[in-house]
This record gives sequence, structure tokens and C-alpha cells, in this order.
Amino acid sequence: MTRSLELMRDWLVGQGVTLAAMESTSTYWKPVFYALEEQMECWLLNAAHMKAVPGRKTDVKDAEWIAQLLEHGLLRPSFVPPPPPPIRRLRLLTRYRVQLMGDRTRDAGRLEKMLEDASIKISSVASSVTTVSARAMLAALIAGEADPEVLAQLAKGKMRSKIPDLIEALTGHFDADHARLAAAMLGRLDRVDAALTALDETIDTASRPWAHQIQLLQTIPGVGLKVAQAIVAETGGEMSRFPSAAHLAAWAGVAPAIHESAGRRTLAGARHGNKWLTSALVEAAASAARRKNTYLSAQQARIASRRGAKRAQVAAAHSILDSAYYMLERNEPYRDLGPDWLQHRHDEAHTRRLVAQLERLGHTVVIDPAA
Repeated sequence: MTRSLELMRDWLVGQGVTLAAMESTSTYWKPVFYALEEQMECWLLNAAHMKAVPGRKTDVKDAEWIAQLLEHGLLRPSFVPPPPPPIRRLRLLTRYRVQLMGDRTRDAGRLEKMLEDASIKISSVASSVTTVSARAMLAALIAGEADPEVLAQLAKGKMRSKIPDLIEALTGHFDADHARLAAAMLGRLDRVDAALTALDETIDTASRPWAHQIQLLQTIPGVGLKVAQAIVAETGGEMSRFPSAAHLAAWAGVAPAIHESAGRRTLAGARHGNKWLTSALVEAAASAARRKNTYLSAQQARIASRRGAKRAQVAAAHSILDSAYYMLERNEPYRDLGPDWLQHRHDEAHTRRLVAQLERLGHTVVIDPAA
């Protein structure tokens, strides 16, 4: 409890403690960290960096082991947003938004599976069961309308060109039990949508101190308002806390891991890092891949042809985070290198290799670029 933590803090201060280190355990480290950080320097440590000898584990021995490693300078602290609290509150809000969006996706999936049980195939024709046209048809089904032709006429906009397909998709055995379940699931979706709308307004208000940084980040292809807010919330919007862009990428979990033994290197995938930031960056990379005539789309197309779309997205997420690091450090907007930059660099390197090969054969090479 808070009072017990305050007693522990006062005792540590009385003992002359100036540095406290603790293991990261879910969210249970936060009350201890926040109680101590006002009086001393606090380090949050990755549990994977300080494993002790197996078979001798107790809470007291764990604490002694952490203290010994700290005394010998063998530990490095993890990044924790510093006080004052606004950046920490913004991080809580953006993470809760991700959780709500996940709830919405899961509820929509449950609704789709229930409709499959009734042989209603709206999702085979519409892009989602939550579109305006699909919601209108579901409302009519719940109200008791069973004629597929009448239901199909509720389509709006571009969906009206698919009325014959909708008639086939809406022919099924949707009964009263399905109607009750659909009404309950649509009610949950409406509540989540309302909560997301209110939360977006709260996040917009909480992120006003970083409005300039968020505006800069949105100049990156694929980075929208939500991703920009997530980058600021997770990094604090202040790049001076990270020694370099490579350190930031490693901390986020978008840098490749290294595994070498006996002089042999093997693929180790991406490093573990900040899952909230990584998911936002990968989402932005997927959006950037759909843009035309940009460096990020060309980069993903080039890597995907050799190593697959998922690795291409992680590589593009790495590039986005590198760009964000230098943009926020230098207070500059994004400058696109263009879709031909990678090919141009490859051509220049290939030219240098050919020239070096000819020179080793005893020739003098003079480059005369074509007009």
C-alpha cells in the first residue's frame, strides 16, 4: 500500500541510499518506482539481463543479486518516461485506445462467425460487417425482415452495384436466437465506438503540449495522427534520451537481433522491445506500402521480393523510426528520398565494383556518364 511504500522510502533515505534498482514485473513495479523517484535515482531493469544461478531463487536472494550486479556496473536501466506525469498519462491513454480497437475487432469477428452459423454471408460481399450498408441490413434482419431482395435494397453507395450478390449472401436461416445475439453484439460494438470517440477527444487534449512534434511526424508517409501520438507517447517526444537512432530502434524492437557463435552468424529475427510502439510502426509501414512513388514503398517492394512482406514491413518500420528520431532531434519535416534512391545507390556501388575489377587487371578507367 502507499503508506507502506512511503515508510520504505523514508527508511532507504535514512540509510543513505541514492540509487534503487528493481526488476520489471508487469505493472507492479510502478507504485514502488513512483514512490522512490522523488527522493533518489531509480532504475527499471529487464529481467532477461540478470538471471541468477537456477535452483537458488528466493525473493531475498533476487534482491541481493540485483544489488551485486548494480554495484559492479553490470546493469543498464530501461527507459521510463520521466516526470512530470503528462507524458505517462498520454502513454496510458494511447495504450488503452489500442486495447479498445482490439476489442472492436474481436467483437466484429464474433458477429461475423455468428452470421456464418445462420448462412448469412454479408462479409463475402461487403468489406466488413460494420459498414453502413451492412449495419442497415443487420438492423432489418433483427427487426424481422427475412426477404433477401428487400434486405439487399438497403445497400448504399457503391454497394448498390452488388445487389444480385447481396441477395445470394442474405439468403439463409436467420432466426430469433440469431437476432438476439446480433443485437447484443451490435450493442457492444456501439459502446466501444462511443468509448473510442470519447477517448480520441481526451487524447487530443492530452497531446496538445506535443502538437508540433505530432505535426512533424505526420509528414512521414503512412504515419497518421494516431501513430504519431503513439510515437510521442512511447518515446516522450524527446530524442536526447536515446544516444542514437540505432539505440532507439533496438529499444523499440525493430532492429535485427545478432546471434554469433564460433564465428558463425545465424538469423535471430527481430529483438524484443516495446510492443506498443512496434505495432504502431508496423501499421504505419503497411500503410506506407500502399503509397506510390515513395522511398518506403520502394524499400518494401524490394525486400518483399526476397524475404517476404512481413520482414519488409519490419524493415520499413525501422526506417520510419530512424526518420522520426532525426526529425524530432533536428526539428525538421520529412524529406522523401524518392522511389529510385535504392536503385541509384545499387547502381553506383555496382559501378565502383566494376571499376575496381578493371583497375586490378591493369586498366585505367575513365567514367563518362551518358547524357
